[in-house]
Amino acid sequence: MQIVGYETGASGDEPPALLVSDGDSLSRETLERGTELEYTLGERHCAGTFDGSTHIPCSRPDAPYCDVHTSTWVCARCTGTCLKDEMDCFEDHAIYLAAFAPTIFKVGVTREWRLETRLREQGADRAAHLATVKDGRIARQREAEIAETFTDRVRVPAKIRTLNRTVDGTAWQEAVSRFDPLETFEFDYGFELESAPVHETLASGTVLGTQGRVLVLERAGTAYATDMRDLVGYELEVGTTDRSLQASLGTF
Repeated sequence: MQIVGYETGASGDEPPALLVSDGDSLSRETLERGTELEYTLGERHCAGTFDGSTHIPCSRPDAPYCDVHTSTWVCARCTGTCLKDEMDCFEDHAIYLAAFAPTIFKVGVTREWRLETRLREQGADRAAHLATVKDGRIARQREAEIAETFTDRVRVPAKIRTLNRTVDGTAWQEAVSRFDPLETFEFDYGFELESAPVHETLASGTVLGTQGRVLVLERAGTAYATDMRDLVGYELEVGTTDRSLQASLGTF
């Protein structure tokens, strides 16, 4: 079996899950709170690709994807000058400010109809819908202007380090006060941590929850946080891992 993808569950249609292929069929390893995962990570190689719901495997050693199966979304690099042969983002776009505890505030854009889903995909703690514009080019131009003050990128390890923290309300209000937001959001991912989780890549333990693409597991009294993208490409062996893991100080 190989982990070939993941779903954050951000849309609310399905719970978060790991996508697992056994070579003949594709299954969802649900990551609902309380689920017990009992897998050891084996060799890692390219996760291949999909043809509809059919997984097409790849044995190339690069992971999570080899050069053949790596795709680049040029819109992620756009600052208002289209990088495609022809601009095609002619629909309403939302410009937002997302908060990650305690004081990381990120500007971003997305198609307006999927604003809340996008915020949950990123694991935002709070957010403000700053404006809606008529197309992606204008949105990216506005984003680039705001990015002179607020970051436009937050790495997953930075989110993991403060997963037990809450947003600094005073700093957030000061940031939002620079704008006249259309609406604001506060998100609850269904779990709380007493201390920062240990950053590990594993698929063994009791699921405490997910926040964006971060999977939080509990083993022997320690909470571990795994970037689900870091699991993609691994072969799975049934049975909990026996490798030595760092424990949090709170377990002693």
